[in-house]
Amino acid sequence: MKATDAEILSTYPNAGKESLIPILQEIQENTGFLSEESIVHVGKHLHVPTSRIYGVATFYNQFRFEPKGKYHIQVCRGTACHVLGSSSVLDFLEKELKIKAGQTSRDGLFSIEVVACIGACGLAPVICVNKTFHAKVTVDSLKHIIDEYRDAS
Repeated sequence: MKATDAEILSTYPNAGKESLIPILQEIQENTGFLSEESIVHVGKHLHVPTSRIYGVATFYNQFRFEPKGKYHIQVCRGTACHVLGSSSVLDFLEKELKIKAGQTSRDGLFSIEVVACIGACGLAPVICVNKTFHAKVTVDSLKHIIDEYRDAS
């Protein structure tokens, strides 16, 4: 069962600005993203303008502002993946799914996240879909991978 913002914030009585990031992390862990409503609640609790909270949250790429898709695709952009073509992988996914990194498709099926390194350099370029790794991906193999996830829905 998911906790409400109020329940999470109640675990931070008398919190100050130093608690902002842990609070945002806990809310996102609970709901999957930071909603505008959550940011307003945090601002009221910490007595901090929502613009400042939003500024902090947008600075760190760990925070999301919309829910993840049913199939959350992480595209590795580490050195090995970059050298072996992960920019083409990302370009293809954005065109195929009609979304940019950080967004979720209108049907809620797919979301894309760019990550610095997945840690599977020997398998580059790599994507991870809901904790399932796909190694040595190409534009051709990506089309097949995406179609399989679409067909499974």
